[in-house]
Order: sequence, then C-alpha cells, then structure tokens
Amino acid sequence: MKIGLVIRPFSDDNLKTALQMDVRDVVTTLPGGRRDGRVWDYLEILRHKKRIEDLGLRWSVVESVPISDAVKLGLDGRDEEINDYCQTIRNLGAAGIPTMCYNWMAVFGWMRTSLTTRTRGDALASTYDHRDMEAAPEITEYGEISEDRLWENLEYFLKRVIPVAEEAGVKQGLHPDDPPMGPIRGVARIIKSPEAFDRVLDLVPSDHSGLTFCQGNFKAMDVDIAENIHHFGGKGKIFFAHFRDLHGKVPTFSESFHDDGETDMAACVRAYSEVGFDGVIRPDHTPTFAIDEEDTGGYNFLGRLFAVGYMRGLIHGTALDS
Repeated sequence: MKIGLVIRPFSDDNLKTALQMDVRDVVTTLPGGRRDGRVWDYLEILRHKKRIEDLGLRWSVVESVPISDAVKLGLDGRDEEINDYCQTIRNLGAAGIPTMCYNWMAVFGWMRTSLTTRTRGDALASTYDHRDMEAAPEITEYGEISEDRLWENLEYFLKRVIPVAEEAGVKQGLHPDDPPMGPIRGVARIIKSPEAFDRVLDLVPSDHSGLTFCQGNFKAMDVDIAENIHHFGGKGKIFFAHFRDLHGKVPTFSESFHDDGETDMAACVRAYSEVGFDGVIRPDHTPTFAIDEEDTGGYNFLGRLFAVGYMRGLIHGTALDS
C-alpha cells in the first residue's frame, strides 16, 4: 500500500513537506472546482498534475468531483450534470488520473456537531452527537428525503457513469456516509453499512465500481474493520482507503489520534497486506495540535506528520511479521 496525503493549503511548500515525509502520492481536487456540474477542463487537470509531478510527486486520487443535489435527488438538470461528470471522467482518464473518490450524501455532506472536543493533551478533535441534530427546530428546505429515492437515483447515476469510467480507465470509489446513520434533519442516508456497499456493487457490477474504505466510518458502524477489509479487499473492491479512528459509534462518537482510538490499527494494516491492497491509503481527520499555526479542520500538517510516522511504523512492522 502507498501512503498518500491531502495537501491543505495547496502550496509548493506543503508539497515539498509531503515529499520530505517520503509521501509520493497526492490526493487532491482541482483548485477552484465548483459545485454546479461544470466540466473539469483537460488543460487545467493537466497543469495541476504537472505542478505535482514537477516536484517529484504523483496525483493518484481525485477527492472529489462534486455531485450536486440535482443528481442525488433526481431534480431538474441532473442529466446535464451527469453528462458533465462523465466528461470530467474522460478528461481525468486522458490525463492519467487512475482513481476517483465520490459520495452519495445529499443536502449536506460530512457532518459534525463539534470541532473543539478535547482529546489527548487537549488537542482538538471533532464529534458527532445525534441528540444535537434531533433538537434542530426544522428539517431542510428539501423536506423529507427517503432512502428509496436515494437508492433509485444512485442506480440511475451508476448506470450512466460506470460504463464511461470503464472506457476512461478511472476507478470510482464510493465513500461511506459520514456519519453512517440517518435520517438527519429529514434527509435519509443509505451508504451506512457493509450490506449497503454490497448492494451498490451489485447495482452495476464492474471492475471500476468499488469502495473508498474509510475506517472511521466502518468503526462508527460498529462492525469488525479487519473483517470488512478482507471481505471487500478480497474481491479487489477497495480502490482507496482512509486511515482514522474513533471513540464510540453512532449515534455519538469523537475522533481520535490514530494511535489512541478503539480500533486495532495494526490488525487493519495486516488485513490490507493479506488481501494484497496496493492502492493509496491516507491519514484522515487528524486532531489539531496546540502549536499548529493554521486551523485546517483535521488536515493540519503536524497531525498528519504524526499519523504518517505511525502508519509507516505499522506497515514496516507488518512486513517484518510476514
């Protein structure tokens, strides 16, 4: 497996810092990307890729090309936006970008109720407590959104997109809902269990339809993470992975340092090794250190520096055990 990083803020100094950690794989979006279904221009993709490569790294994963609520909810304009998404896939494939991460969270995406929960040494971490969301005085402007509606529109999307991904050679890795529970303020969530992923893979069977295996979300689902790495990785369906850990599970959990949660992270690394996972795995949602100068909400370099060292140690230890 290859350790990757999201670079925030995206700068040459931060790219060089990644290289100094011996991290070669960059996980990024296209700077300035909008959420209106606009096609990502091939030349813009190529220049962004060359900026990364000219410093000695590689752009390995796109996280993410936004998918609007028009597509997820089946609203007017979705066909045009899906066409644009498909053209973006073609442009990314032509530029040699092999993997895309996407999600199917409608109306709002990643959700936390606190970003200032104290974890080890008073570092700042994020928390989700569903009781706080239940106290919200109203649902969203979209009203009640059912699971059936989301499943129907996801199938419609995949039937249009996966054949294009196959032609372009760009794998599509679906990220779990975060938090993996619903409804939240009237909006259902459907990608919240291993069984849901099995259902997705059966909708449009393809070597280019698979998972972004986010360990933190599988932990929040209260399932055996290593067992699920074997289940999906054994089928070659883990295209990309997020390495993180928690205290608790839905409906209430807090994120932790990677060595301080409730998961046997060494067992997870062994599982990736046993299934032959050779994709990119990146540290996700690191706590904010007291001496961090920039607050980038879980993407501070000090936290990721710590996480990369911990991950590399686990990977080396696994290699010695084998």
